[in-house]
Amino acid sequence: MTDAQETAAASSLRTTGGAPPDDGGSTGSPVSGARTTEPAHEPAPAPVPLLEPREGIPPVVADAASLAEVVAAFAAGSGPVAVDAERASGYRYGQRAYLVQLRREGTGSALIDPVACPDLSGLGEALSGVEWVLHAATQDLPCLRGIGMVPTRLFDTELAGRLAGFPRVGLGAMVEGVLGFVLEKGHSAVDWSTRPLPEPWLRYAALDVELLVDLRDALEAELDRQGKLEWAHQEFDAIASAPPPEPRKDPWRRTSGMHKVRRRRQLGVVRELWETRDRIAQRRDVSPGKVLSDAAIVEAALSLPANVHALSALNGYGHRMGRRQLEQWQAAVDRAKSLSEAQLPQPGQPVAGPPPPRAWADKDPAAAARLSAARTAVSKLAEKLNMPQENLIAPDAVRRVCWEPPQPADPDSVAAALTALGARPWQVDQVAPALAAALTA
Repeated sequence: MTDAQETAAASSLRTTGGAPPDDGGSTGSPVSGARTTEPAHEPAPAPVPLLEPREGIPPVVADAASLAEVVAAFAAGSGPVAVDAERASGYRYGQRAYLVQLRREGTGSALIDPVACPDLSGLGEALSGVEWVLHAATQDLPCLRGIGMVPTRLFDTELAGRLAGFPRVGLGAMVEGVLGFVLEKGHSAVDWSTRPLPEPWLRYAALDVELLVDLRDALEAELDRQGKLEWAHQEFDAIASAPPPEPRKDPWRRTSGMHKVRRRRQLGVVRELWETRDRIAQRRDVSPGKVLSDAAIVEAALSLPANVHALSALNGYGHRMGRRQLEQWQAAVDRAKSLSEAQLPQPGQPVAGPPPPRAWADKDPAAAARLSAARTAVSKLAEKLNMPQENLIAPDAVRRVCWEPPQPADPDSVAAALTALGARPWQVDQVAPALAAALTA
């Protein structure tokens, strides 16, 4: 029995809600701690606030000697290791980790400062082959990879909750609904690059991994009860084995409010301002939004100000902005104005694959009909399996198969097409027959 399970037992733990609805047809025992049907006169007990880590707040590891001790301790622990990372999104440039939290049976918890200890590859190697338990793994894996921590096996509690049909899959909701504890979430959006980190923040960070392995165990049992455990393992393996994502092409096109910008010269202004802002933000190590807002970029692109005076009259370039700053933004506008037509960006990005679905009815009415039938089939199947449609099959895969269906559009051909598009075997098994039927309807 783990530490948290002992705590649960001592608290006469029962959940307070948030579990997936019972399908009524599953076999096997319900997950330990999962909600059971209670008589109307017997309300479920209130969730228990989790206020302190069991062993107290661990000291922050910030030197080589302390890190070596943590590496040895976690290598000697047993079972899965809970892993979490805190970033400073909205405050600093990029998505680097500013705190790493771990917990493992027989070891307890650890808090590591990756600014003071930027190379955690030794810890990653010590935990190679161990199952890492993360919540929303794809959010943390990039910043963990940047400090040398790459799992070979993982269990994603958020994704597990989606596959199991939980309506709310945030960590706090899952811990409360499955284990009956309330996590304090007041520090989720603070500036984790702050040094020293305040004690309340460290307490919050330590509590984030306190029950993660227990949540994993409960979700594993629930997935097994629903017959979805192998599906989850395939999803986790796909995340663990996925290569780092390619750099985004033309990231400036994701500027908020871009839908207002129509003309190529205006697009050129957005690009110049965005790239100037990005260079400044990277040099100063601050969030780009703190240098210049997206709204201000779009405002200047739409107005095409002739000089600094005209620029200063626009929203986002007010009295708080100094002359030197105004001049650097006006210079970016002027650079865009001086570009030749050939140098200006095109209105839309080159699209690989099918056009946007809204254009299908005009471009290919038969494909639009196939897509409509396929979406209906996938929706019904997702409802039957009690999971979000996007976790059942990637919407892009459905669009591609509908735009250029295999010939013949039978289950085997559709299965081969889905596999080529990256669908996991369990997804192919579930979706291919329904999708083939929709394509030939």
